[in-house]
Amino acid sequence: MTQAELRTDGARPAVRLERKLADPPAVVWQAITEREQLRAWFPCDVEVVGGVWEVGAAIAFDFGTEMSGMTLTGEVFAVDEPKLLAFSWGEERLQFELTPDGSGTHLVLTDELPADAAARNAAGWDECLDRIAGIEPGDWKSRFDTYAATFEPLVGPQSGPPTD
Repeated sequence: MTQAELRTDGARPAVRLERKLADPPAVVWQAITEREQLRAWFPCDVEVVGGVWEVGAAIAFDFGTEMSGMTLTGEVFAVDEPKLLAFSWGEERLQFELTPDGSGTHLVLTDELPADAAARNAAGWDECLDRIAGIEPGDWKSRFDTYAATFEPLVGPQSGPPTD
C-alpha cells in the first residue's frame, strides 16, 4: 500500500492512490466494471443503466439500508478497456488507470472531490483498494486521522464519516 496523495493543482482537489496488483489489467478491468465483482470491494452497489460501460451511460450507486437508502447518480466519461475508466459518482469524479506491471497491474485511482472530503475518501479508498488487492483492510479511523492531519493545512477542515 502507498499513501494517498492530495493534489491541489486542478480546478478541484483530488486524492490519488496507487496499488500494485498481482492480476493483469484484463482481470483488474473486470473487477472495476463487473457489478458482482464491484460488490466485493466498492462502497456501494453499482448499476450501469443498460449494463454497458460506454461514454454517456448513466450509473446508479445504491448504498442500501446502511446509509438510509441513499442513492447517488453518475455518468461515464471515458472508457478505454482495459486501460482507463472515468465516471462521476455524485459530485465527485473517479478515474481508474490500469497499466501492465510485469505480470500484474499498476492501478491509479484519482478522486476529484470537495476539499472537506479528502481525508475521509482517501481513508475509504485505501480500504477499498486493499480489498481489491486481497489485503485485509486496516483501521479506517487511524488512516482518516493521518490524512486529516496532512490535508487540513492544505485544504481546510476535514469531514469525518456520515453519522447514523
